[in-house]
Amino acid sequence: MGDSHKRRAAGEALELDRQLCFLLYGASRAVTQAYQPLLAPLGLTYPQYLVMLVLWETDGVSVGTLCDRLYLDSGTLTPLITRLETAGLVERARSRTDARVVDVHLTTAGRRLERAAARVPEALLCRLGVDATQLPRIHHELKQLFDLVTKEKAA
Repeated sequence: MGDSHKRRAAGEALELDRQLCFLLYGASRAVTQAYQPLLAPLGLTYPQYLVMLVLWETDGVSVGTLCDRLYLDSGTLTPLITRLETAGLVERARSRTDARVVDVHLTTAGRRLERAAARVPEALLCRLGVDATQLPRIHHELKQLFDLVTKEKAA
């Protein structure tokens, strides 16, 4: 293999559009932006929506559990919780079993918001033009990639 062929191959490997990380970054930004008009009527940002999704699954989880579920550190999560608390959607309380732990609970308004938010997933699919039958395959492939990356990170 000649030097010019090696340089061309190396150059192609470094093309921006060939980078998996760039495609994931772009797709993530585009999907997050697609959520904005759907979440605005609920008064939520996308990161706040993620916090609420966890709480709608399991109310009264610890801040640590939220950090783990959302792959966020407490320095990023705490301001999100503060804004949700200011909006009257959640409240924080010391755990009854361990005073060092802070649990986050839905308020009545936070529980009520779940009914309005139930329309968001389907509206997002329509907005993106994704057929619901495609979703399991897309989800499976993204989960496989995520598992590969996090397994590599943990090793």
